Amino acid sequence: MNSPIIAPVVALVAWSLVMWLWMYATRLPAMTRSGMKPDPQMPRGEQMNQLPARTRWKADNYNHLMEQPTVFYAIALSLALLEAGGGSSLVMAWAYVGLRIVHSLWQALTNVIEIRFVLFALSSLMLFGLVWNAARAL
Repeated sequence: MNSPIIAPVVALVAWSLVMWLWMYATRLPAMTRSGMKPDPQMPRGEQMNQLPARTRWKADNYNHLMEQPTVFYAIALSLALLEAGGGSSLVMAWAYVGLRIVHSLWQALTNVIEIRFVLFALSSLMLFGLVWNAARAL
């Protein structure tokens, strides 16, 4: 089986890895500049909160890419298995990926929360549409 909806899935996974690289490319130098040594005794995240906000934004976004996109992966793969991964589903899948990339860039560079929310809400609407298409394909 070869479904076109697999392409946006691969694209979002690739983007997540780009964000992973960006996160460490900024975090490790920031830790070195501040003289920070990882302390396993500190509560999760507390030590990283000492880093500059612009550095933390990349990690925050990487974490976001491990949250809601898991729903995208599940529904996109379901649509592929249902042989319903083309047409409007493919358009919404690419729209979801595009919106998530813009969301990542916005959060990593400027982090204006009101704009991030709009991008998140629009991408969420794409998920609702994908779920609707999958339900209709059952």
